[in-house]
Amino acid sequence: MKRTVSSMMCRDVCFVGMDDTLAAVEKRLADRHLSWVPVLEDSGAILGVISAADLLRLHAGGGDAEGVRAWQMCTYKPISVGPDADLADVAQSMVDRGIHHVVVTDAGAVVGVLSALDFVREFAAAGQGVSAKG
Repeated sequence: MKRTVSSMMCRDVCFVGMDDTLAAVEKRLADRHLSWVPVLEDSGAILGVISAADLLRLHAGGGDAEGVRAWQMCTYKPISVGPDADLADVAQSMVDRGIHHVVVTDAGAVVGVLSALDFVREFAAAGQGVSAKG
């Protein structure tokens, strides 16, 4: 039996608004211990995502987190899948595209998120270890 995205996705989704400052986004990530967050348009539609790596690049380049809005920094049109999508297919798509985050939508509404870290947690919970070769 195939596993679906809904079996692994996080349903407690934290969002930021498109006009939030990146300083506010950073605070939200820190407060919730997150590495990324979806960015929503005023209508509630998904606009993009912002990751901790995006914020690090901003600071490394001397950017001002108070002066930049989420819509200016987010990665637009993130990959979205339905909750009934095949988990193995989604994982392969993430590998093929080099992405770490997927937004899960149902009837246009965000119902969950899935990240590469979720797959790592699943692997670790299964009690499977990685052996060192030497």
